[in-house]
Amino acid sequence: MAHRRGSATSAYCLFVRDQLPELQRRGLPVTCVVDAIPYCSQEWELLTEEEKMTYTEKARKQREKRKSQKTVEKTCNLAHPVPSVTSLPDASAMSWKKASATSLSDASTLSWKDDQAVVADIFYFLNIYSHGKLPPSCEQRFLPCEIGCVKYSLQLGIMAHFHHFIDPEEPPRGFRYQCQAASDATHKIPVSGFHLSRTCYTDVLQELLDFVQPAGGVWPHLYCRSADRFRVNWCLNRMASLTGIESHLELLSVEDLVAQLYQRKYQKEPSKAWVLKELDVCLWDFSINTRCKWHEENDILCCALSSCKKIAYCISKSLATVYGVSLTAAHLPLQYFDLAERANTKMMVLDPERFQKMKAEGSGLDRRFAPSSPDQEFVPSNCDSPCGTKTSFC
Repeated sequence: MAHRRGSATSAYCLFVRDQLPELQRRGLPVTCVVDAIPYCSQEWELLTEEEKMTYTEKARKQREKRKSQKTVEKTCNLAHPVPSVTSLPDASAMSWKKASATSLSDASTLSWKDDQAVVADIFYFLNIYSHGKLPPSCEQRFLPCEIGCVKYSLQLGIMAHFHHFIDPEEPPRGFRYQCQAASDATHKIPVSGFHLSRTCYTDVLQELLDFVQPAGGVWPHLYCRSADRFRVNWCLNRMASLTGIESHLELLSVEDLVAQLYQRKYQKEPSKAWVLKELDVCLWDFSINTRCKWHEENDILCCALSSCKKIAYCISKSLATVYGVSLTAAHLPLQYFDLAERANTKMMVLDPERFQKMKAEGSGLDRRFAPSSPDQEFVPSNCDSPCGTKTSFC
């Protein structure tokens, strides 16, 4: 039977509720009693009978208290019936709905007085890469090895960036191969023997806090993709706990940010599919000055810094002009403007023999694919699209 949050009535559930802070500190994906139940069975068995009796007595008192409260509420309802929402006047119903919507909205949205405040607001996009993901049974769920962060505003584009390779902890015994295999499949940073200098947890966290220094004493929000949020949060908490540095950083979903920016301008909530489509693009995967120097030189796609920059590019492309901002080289890579200024659409011939056959079938195809000037011809793609793929608009 499912237990609602805050309504644990058994001794075991009360014990689990007491363990929630410790489980969350360890980075386990638990937000309520139901999530934490599978992780507490062994600890519960280790309790003495006296300790278990303490929780049993607490559960009994809680049940009695709830029972007495229900009796009082039932008596009050009989004496003073509460009208349903449908029986309220239209104005009251509207204000009730508005209050509910306001309580669920994000605080950052309410702080925007007008479009100019939105345009001038500064956002930080953060990502931390790890040597794979270890099972819940391990205390070390992740081994952070690279961090990237971008300071961005709609008005100015990318204002600054922060990047470090992190000196990771030693992998748990028996998991080194798994960690290296996960790295080879993504960012390709070696677990050990990396020739570039790495930064320790203390310096990484302190420099990150200096990079996102609060304006007026208010710490800014940091954003990352929803799929990365648990990993990034765990890594931040891990570094803070081991270094003793107090962190006031709050990590939010960039998908929610895009939805808020869209909703404020169009007065309607965008679909989740639209938000994901705007963020899941590969147009800038191989753009110059997007990845860090090491990933760029080794032609490796996955880079913590590039993942943050591409979020800024996507938001600029989708929403900057909507707010009346003219795009600059700080909003999008230079190659994007160079290619956008070309009048003709260039393509790469993947099958020359088939293409020649198509040309021979009719003059219409000749006119369609013929270059409009001598210097406009079919050339191998040298833009952002990876070799071997066709690009319709660069």
